Amino acid sequence: MLNWLKDSANKTRVRLAAEASKFKNRSFMEAVVSGCALVAAADGDISADEKQKMAGFIQRADELKHFEMRQVIEVFNKAAGDFEFDAAIGKASALQTIGKIKGKDDQARLLVRVICAIGAADGDFDAAEQAVVREICVDLGLNPADFDL
Repeated sequence: MLNWLKDSANKTRVRLAAEASKFKNRSFMEAVVSGCALVAAADGDISADEKQKMAGFIQRADELKHFEMRQVIEVFNKAAGDFEFDAAIGKASALQTIGKIKGKDDQARLLVRVICAIGAADGDFDAAEQAVVREICVDLGLNPADFDL
């Protein structure tokens, strides 16, 4: 009986930690997903490779793996839908979401590294995608040269 109680308490503690982590990192998840959509849309096409690479990162990142893929897809589809409606609106919305992590240098740097990988997911990290990442760096107060941009 005592072992069951200890196991139950440990499971509850782990579940609560995961829920707290999810709440704490929601803005980071939304920024990463919006950044991925922004870079993916830079060449005019959001490819399946780019979507899969973004989903794979979310599933493996300690800061984000607690999110259900359904939530990630909802955020991505909203961002992609904004681009489909109007490219300027999509870009403005994505930059606004990304801006929520400004001043959080570790998160901002990780976001830039992820979106660089997403840009290269289709085999070509082209000039338009690089220009978008440079703009994101400047908006976040990061030096694009730190990321070879």
